[in-house]
This record gives sequence, C-alpha cells and structure tokens, in this order.
Amino acid sequence: MVMIGAHARSEDPVATAAELGADCVQVFLADPQGWKKPVPRADAAAIVASGLGVYVHAPYLVNVASTNNRIRIPSRTMVAQHSAVAAELGARGLIVHGGHVADGEDVEVGVANWRKAFERATYPVRVLVENTAGGENACARTLERIARLWDAIGEYDVGFCLDTCHAWASGLDLENVVDQVRAITGRIDLVHANSSRDEAGSNRDRHAGFADGTIPAELVAHVVREAGCDAVVETPADTQAADIAYLRAALGG
Repeated sequence: MVMIGAHARSEDPVATAAELGADCVQVFLADPQGWKKPVPRADAAAIVASGLGVYVHAPYLVNVASTNNRIRIPSRTMVAQHSAVAAELGARGLIVHGGHVADGEDVEVGVANWRKAFERATYPVRVLVENTAGGENACARTLERIARLWDAIGEYDVGFCLDTCHAWASGLDLENVVDQVRAITGRIDLVHANSSRDEAGSNRDRHAGFADGTIPAELVAHVVREAGCDAVVETPADTQAADIAYLRAALGG
C-alpha cells in the first residue's frame, strides 16, 4: 500500500501524523544543520508500535561526494550513525542528498567518493539518494549526472528519493521524470511531494504548499501516481494536512 505522509517537525511524530492524517512520517534524528551524533529516540517503541511508515532524513551538511576530508569523512560517519538509529525505528529508508564537489573540481571525483562509501560500509537501513535543485557541481541534479552516479553505485543496495520541487528547479520535465529516472536507476523508493515558490529551471530550493506553489498540484500528484511508492510532503506546516488530503483524493485513496 502506498503511504502518504509528511515531514514531522514536532518532537511527537505519532501525534503529528494523527493530526495531519498521515500514514507515514519523515524525521530528523539530530540537528539538520549540525554534525551532532544521533541518539536513540526515547519514543522509538511508540513509533514502531504506531504502525506508521518511517523515513529518516540525514542532516543537510552531509556531503558524501566532497573532496574535503573534513566534510567527506564525517559525512560517511553520519550516514552510518543515522542508518543505525533509523533501524531502531524500523525505518524504510535514510534520505541523503546527492552532494556536490567544489567549484572547479571534477564531478567524477564526487561520484567516485559515493562509490567508496558503499564499498567500505553496509547500512542497516537503505540509503535513498535524493536529487538536488541546483549547483553546477552537484552529483544528482540532472538526468545525466544521476546516470553517471548510478553507473558507479547502482550495483549496491541503494535507492532513490525523487523530490518534485528539486526536479522542477533543475529543469526536469515532471510529466516524464518518473520514467526517465526509473530508466536510469531501476527504482524510485520515495517521492518528496513538494510544490515550489519559483519557476521551473530556477535552481532554487524553496518549497511551497500545493495551493500556493508554481507547480500545478495535479502534476505533483501525477509524479506520485506514476512512481507508485510512498510520498512525503515537505511543505509548510500549515499546508501539510491539506496537501496530504489532496494527494490521497487524487490517488483515489
């Protein structure tokens, strides 16, 4: 069954899910803007007992592709640590942004760094690489870059998270993006169902609710429908309930 849910910003994701009418939740396990080690959640048993689908998002600072040892090595450590704690929640996936190299550096080095991460470690919760909105040196922004990345890591137990706002911002065609991505990766494990505050091709990562954004709501629903997998809205808190209800109605659920 496809689950529709939201990123839970509160300390009580079970209560948040009930308020929003969500089947699944996405959570952070530590400060999303920091390097702090995640600790097991005190409410882990309650989350598991709730029957909710659970996804964990790695901190935004994680950049497995980086050529900077002070970023890449801690990033690998963070992925391993977050995957371990995510396993205690029965998580369905650990979402990690595709990352980037610095200006003037070869993206192929970033791709190789992704491969080394999977060569050197296995993770109890599957890593879902998320496409990104902008950056000329990003590893997962365009279809061509995603294809190069998957040539390097596709043989490992790795999944894909398709963010509609990011795809829109990077100029991808949302009418066809599911087929195009699946032709490369063979899978889509989760959709981040978000509208955008900006026009297509803006390279700007600014999420919006379905009623307020520049992406037609039916186009977001089309991506979720075609992907046939769980979807999480990362829209503003005051639009999440309506966005979930819209998706559920659009999918006939």
